[in-house]
Order: sequence, then structure tokens, then C-alpha cells
Amino acid sequence: MSHIGLLRHGEVSGGTRFRGRLDDPLTPHGWRQMRDALAGDGPWQAVVSSPLQRCAAFARDWAEGRELPLRLDARLAEIDFGAWEGHTVAEIHARQPEALGRFWSDPVTHPPPGGEPLTAFAERVLAAWGDIQADGRDTLVVTHGGVIRVLLCRLRGLELSAVPGLEVGHGALIRVENGRLLEAASA
Repeated sequence: MSHIGLLRHGEVSGGTRFRGRLDDPLTPHGWRQMRDALAGDGPWQAVVSSPLQRCAAFARDWAEGRELPLRLDARLAEIDFGAWEGHTVAEIHARQPEALGRFWSDPVTHPPPGGEPLTAFAERVLAAWGDIQADGRDTLVVTHGGVIRVLLCRLRGLELSAVPGLEVGHGALIRVENGRLLEAASA
């Protein structure tokens, strides 16, 4: 049996904003969120992480502390929010309320200006997921909310348009056993 843990990074410095490719670090609270999520969980045989520091720093620390192999996989990086990167929802709503509304209601057809299309994002995430599953080891995957939402859509048989409505809180740990979702994401 293969067990995979999908761990979303914890709270990030700079507050809540569209932070796809921005490489902000975890706050001390964010580190605690991730450690708490993994308390008593495992044992893992490998760690795979997004290369962005809000994931990779924790993954590296966790893997080294347990003498586990670590692999960084760029396909597990967050979606690129294009022109919205670094801005809050309120800022985008003040400047582009129609575009924001279209994105929330149909993210597949209406990505952020200059942003990565959701279908392309899902394609790269699912390719990484296939490789992780094929490996067969009990693996901790340290990644982002968007990545986990795409995987939840796949595991629950949902359309990609459901991505914005799925809650995946900072430090959430979702477990998958033999390709089956064991626990829903928590806020």
C-alpha cells in the first residue's frame, strides 16, 4: 500500500494575497502549522516538494531531520497569477472587479491577465502526481493550495471549475492511500 500525504505550506510572510510564483518565506507560525500537521504522522520514505521556499525550506528541514530523500519538483509550484501576483483580492476587486468575478465563477475560461491557464497548471500538476504515485513509496508532498485543489478535483471526480470553492487551509494535511482520498481538506 502506498500512502501519500499532501501538506500545504503554512502561513507566509506578507499576508494574504495572490502569491503564485512569489517566493516569500514562511512565518514562524507557518513553520509551527506544518510541524503540528505532521505530529505523529508517517512514517514517510521520501519527501517531494515544490521548489518555492515556503515549501522547500520546510521540506528540506523535515527530510534532513529524518534522513529521508528529498526531491524538488517544479511541476508542484503554485499557479502563476500573472498581473495579479502580489496583490490582495481587495486590490484586484477595486481595479478589475469584472475580471475577478469571471475568474471566481469560471477559472478554466478566465485566468488572471497574463496568468497560467488552469488547464495547463492541472496538466503539469497531474504529471507530477502520476510520477509520485508510480514511485510506490510512502511520500510526503509539500506543496501549495492550488496544487492540492487540483488533486482534490481529480480524487473526488470534480471538474476543474470547482477549484476556487475547495478549502485547503495553511498547514492542512490530506492523506491519500492507493490513489483514494482518506481525509477531506480542512480550513
